[in-house]
Amino acid sequence: MSDSTPSDPSSSELHEELRSAMNQARRDRDRLRRTVLSSALSEIRNREIEVGRALDDEGVREVLARGVKQRREAATQMRDGGRPELAEREETEAAILGEFLPPELSEEEVRALVREIIESGADEMGPLMGRLMPRIKGRFDGKAASRIVREELEA
Repeated sequence: MSDSTPSDPSSSELHEELRSAMNQARRDRDRLRRTVLSSALSEIRNREIEVGRALDDEGVREVLARGVKQRREAATQMRDGGRPELAEREETEAAILGEFLPPELSEEEVRALVREIIESGADEMGPLMGRLMPRIKGRFDGKAASRIVREELEA
């Protein structure tokens, strides 16, 4: 049995959940949801080929988080370009993918984490971000986190 077969015990539970949701979308004839999930599964498969192994849940989350980020950025560009209907579609697609990710952290939660890391001795941008990012990965935007770190270091 190859590593990429769905019945492989090392296969990600999240990957299986996505596959199941896509099959349900097919049965429900929900074209948008089916398309978004199918695209996500393709991106996951491409990433697996790239790394040469099946992704674990964390790897799948990274692919999904990247997809959410890309769609949100596209939505912003669509709005700026005067295409609100396309922006809404991108936001809907981001929301579909977001259903499979842990809840996002609020700015206040990230600020509390930053203060905690500062109290434990990290007082420079690089080391602080190095300790913060693994804790917020896929749950908060890195640029916004960088801004919060700068603000807290200046405080």
